[in-house]
Amino acid sequence: MRVAFVGKGGSGKTTMSALFTRYVTSQGAPVVAIDADINQHLALVLGVDPPPEPLGAHLTEIKDRLRGDNPRIPSAEAMVKTTPPGRASRLLDFDDLAGSEFAVTTPEGARLMATGPFTEDDLGVACYHSKVGAVELLLNHLVDGPGEYVVVDMTAGADSFASGLFTRFDLTFLIAEPTLQGVSVYRQYRDYAADFDVRLAVVGNKVHGPSDVDFLRSQVGDDLLTWMEHSAGVRAMEQGHPFTLDRLEPANVDVLAMLLKQLDAQEKDWVRFGHQTEEFHLRNARAWANARAGFDLADQIDSEFVYGP
Repeated sequence: MRVAFVGKGGSGKTTMSALFTRYVTSQGAPVVAIDADINQHLALVLGVDPPPEPLGAHLTEIKDRLRGDNPRIPSAEAMVKTTPPGRASRLLDFDDLAGSEFAVTTPEGARLMATGPFTEDDLGVACYHSKVGAVELLLNHLVDGPGEYVVVDMTAGADSFASGLFTRFDLTFLIAEPTLQGVSVYRQYRDYAADFDVRLAVVGNKVHGPSDVDFLRSQVGDDLLTWMEHSAGVRAMEQGHPFTLDRLEPANVDVLAMLLKQLDAQEKDWVRFGHQTEEFHLRNARAWANARAGFDLADQIDSEFVYGP
C-alpha cells in the first residue's frame, strides 16, 4: 500500500511520516519511506546519518533501468517524469524498491530514499519537480502487494499538485493543526483532489484539548479521522534526543494504529491507477513535454499494457 503525508509547512507532516514509518516497521511489516519534500528532513527525524544518495542525481540511470526494452522509449532522453510503463518496460516489485542502491536502512529497519535537495547548480534555474520526477517514475513502475508499505513525505502545501505524484497513492493523510492556516491547506487539497478520486483523510496534530478537536471538526467535518495530542516525546525527538516508540504517549500510539488500519482498509484500484497515469502523461505532453522532446509523447502509451500484478 502507498500512503502520502501532506499538509502546511510546519504542520508536522514529516514528523508524522517518520512516526508512521516507525510504527509500521514495529509491527513487522516491510516499509520504504521516501522523502519527496523540498526540505529534506525525513532522514534527520528517522535518525539516519548520512542521508541516502539523492534520487534526483541519478534520474538518467533510473530512466534507463525502468524503460527496459520498451520500443516506445528509445532512450532516457525520450522519457519524462510521467512516461507510463509498457509491456517491455522493467517493472519493480516491492523488494526491488527496498533493495535499491539508493536506499539506506533506518535504525528500526525501514528503508529510506530521498529525492535530494537543491544543488548549487540548481539555484535560480531548476524546478524542484524535476527531482520529484524520479519518485513519480518509480511509483508508476511499482507493482506492490498486500502488507508492503511505501510512505511518502510530500512537499508542503498545495505545491504537491504541481505534478501528478499526488494521484500515486492508495490513501493520503493530510496533517492539519487546529488553526485557520492549518485547515486552509485542507480546503485547497480537497478541492484540487475532488476531480481525481484521491482518497483523503485528515489527521489533526498538536492538539491541546477538546476545543482544538471541536475546531477541527467544525472545519473539516467527516474528513477528520483522528488527531495527535501534543507530545513531549515528539518534541524531544524534534530537538534531537534519542527516540523510540515507547516514548510516545499511549493515546498517540493508538492514533498510529488507526492510521494503519485505515490504510489497510483501502482497496487497491489498479484500473484507476492506470487511467490516472496515462491522463497525467497526456497533460504533461500537451503542456510542455511534446515541445521539449520534439515528438508526440502520447505514442509512449501502450494501450495493451495492463497495470497491476
